[in-house]
Amino acid sequence: MSFFKAFREQLGKLQRLAQPYFLPLEESSSWQFLLLVLSLLAVVVGVTLLLLTGSVAAAGVLIPDLRSRFLPGVPEQVAALWSGPIGPVVMALFAGGLAVFSSFRAKLRQGRWLPWLLIGVITLLILVINGINVGISFVARNVDNALVAYDQDGFWKIVAIYAFCLVLALPIRATQSYLIPKLGLLWREWLSGRLLTRYLSNRAYYILNPNDESLQEIDNPDQRISQDTASFTGTSLSVTVEILSALLTFVSFIIVLWSISVNLALLLLAYSLGGTALIVFASRKLVALNYQQLKLEADFRYGLVHIRDNAESIAFYRGEQQEGKEAERRLSGAIVNYNKLIVWEALIQVIQRSYDYFSRFLPWLVIAPVYFAKEVDFGVFGQASIAFSQVLFSVSYIVNNIDRLAAFSASISRLEGFQLKVDEIGSQARERSYQDSLLADASHQTILVKHADLVPPHTDRRLIHDISLEVGPAQRLLVVGPSGCGKTSFLRMVSGLWPAAAGTVERPPLAELLFIPQKPYMILGSLREQLCYPQQPERFSDDHLRSVLEEVRLPELVRRYPDLDIKQDWPRLLSLGEQQRLAFARLLLNSPRFVVLDEATSALDVNTEKHLYKLLTERDMAFVSVGHRPTLAAFHDTVLELDGQGGWRLLPATGYDFTRT
Repeated sequence: MSFFKAFREQLGKLQRLAQPYFLPLEESSSWQFLLLVLSLLAVVVGVTLLLLTGSVAAAGVLIPDLRSRFLPGVPEQVAALWSGPIGPVVMALFAGGLAVFSSFRAKLRQGRWLPWLLIGVITLLILVINGINVGISFVARNVDNALVAYDQDGFWKIVAIYAFCLVLALPIRATQSYLIPKLGLLWREWLSGRLLTRYLSNRAYYILNPNDESLQEIDNPDQRISQDTASFTGTSLSVTVEILSALLTFVSFIIVLWSISVNLALLLLAYSLGGTALIVFASRKLVALNYQQLKLEADFRYGLVHIRDNAESIAFYRGEQQEGKEAERRLSGAIVNYNKLIVWEALIQVIQRSYDYFSRFLPWLVIAPVYFAKEVDFGVFGQASIAFSQVLFSVSYIVNNIDRLAAFSASISRLEGFQLKVDEIGSQARERSYQDSLLADASHQTILVKHADLVPPHTDRRLIHDISLEVGPAQRLLVVGPSGCGKTSFLRMVSGLWPAAAGTVERPPLAELLFIPQKPYMILGSLREQLCYPQQPERFSDDHLRSVLEEVRLPELVRRYPDLDIKQDWPRLLSLGEQQRLAFARLLLNSPRFVVLDEATSALDVNTEKHLYKLLTERDMAFVSVGHRPTLAAFHDTVLELDGQGGWRLLPATGYDFTRT
């Protein structure tokens, strides 16, 4: 892939990530966004001219003596702008920019005026700072000339002007330093919320986390939503501000440099363009290495989180050595890649250092002959050095920030790839012909499977072929079979997590169907929230919650935690048996008409299991269960026997021989 094609693709990714916060992507085009950017610049330049004119006029009225001392020649320059074509042209562009924003007011809704306003203020501050820097270059020139001429009074007057410039610049810099991260924070909040909403829609979070790690297209979605969004928004704004500042610095100081020496200006342009081309060519490898480093670091961190989440199981197995080897393997991958990254970064830094060192001689080589010919004063040396360094810094932005830009490019690819994938999942969810089988229909009063084939996603292994059955109200189905035959997979298909490869699956509304896995899901929250999930806790009184805990034989939990709002690490504090009983309490509170149970009582004794199933039958709930205990047959009407080769049989539960499986 050519450099320009890769650059164009990366710009496309950046647009798809960045533009929606400022202008809805689906309601606009690239040229409209660019038009708004240009209009913003026109408005900012117009405001800058108006502020400058107003400040000079006010200073002339209020402090005329100080104006002549600290702003020498500025009033005349401002008057010249208005008397010539520049002032009217800037005002015309200013009016045009306001008109463009007014025409886009319908699209700039939902708080999108705020980021444009903040960017406008930041740009205005950059313009002001840039103007002050140009003024300082002339101050430095006059300081050198005053020293050479032994002009003591003139020297102190110029120093006073320099101090005034610094005092003026400090609050502007402070305001700019606050507004840039503030806008980044607002942008991150919006982008993270947008990605999180899409991640939790259409079960994208489930599709992007397959059981087979080798099938992952998008690694570590959690890192992309949290860490990558923060990095992207913060870096995007800082890079944008830096590039804008570099452009303004270039325009301002190239004029100063051109007025001093045309040869010096041309030499600088040739030197900077050559150095930039060299550094871009040498740093192409950095983008790929940075992208890989982000992935490997995230994998290593995930491995450590996995150890923390399964600490007790690892301790029981005494699996420290094996877990350590796996963690070291992930760390080793990150270290090996980072070693390559260090080599390439060192190479880039050598080029950068050489580029910087040689640039310091160029002004001397060009200005010295002119000075010795007595064609310029001594102060030109200092001003030329300042102007040269400013212009060189602006045109060398890529050279000086290539490693940072490479990391930024990698984060763009990761984040945009994640956004593209969740959008693709959402689009597929709307277009799939079997969408009706995934979404519950209020007219369906039974679980109805018609000539369905069950094939796990991303595989071609058919677990069940041409199965047809129905589970109506108050009916109970027990699914049995050898390990690996597809019992849990069948429950996933019935619950809508997996689509049927052929045939159809109909089910009642989502509110009437609840799935209870073998290891219940424990949320990060209070005991009250655990019990009510996914309902709102306000729906149930404390007495109701305590009575349900008593019903599922968890009275000690009530005594241990009389305050239901207490937050604990529930998966660690509660045994699996307690978690399963708590899941049944959650089930009773939700009161669905249909329940899918995947070995939901495997950690309980037979008497407790019998008690819990009795609670379900007393409430006339229909359920589909997976289990291995013969005692379960008493609570079911029918047994679905799977053989793992695609075959299946429906048999009466009464008298079923469990030794068959």
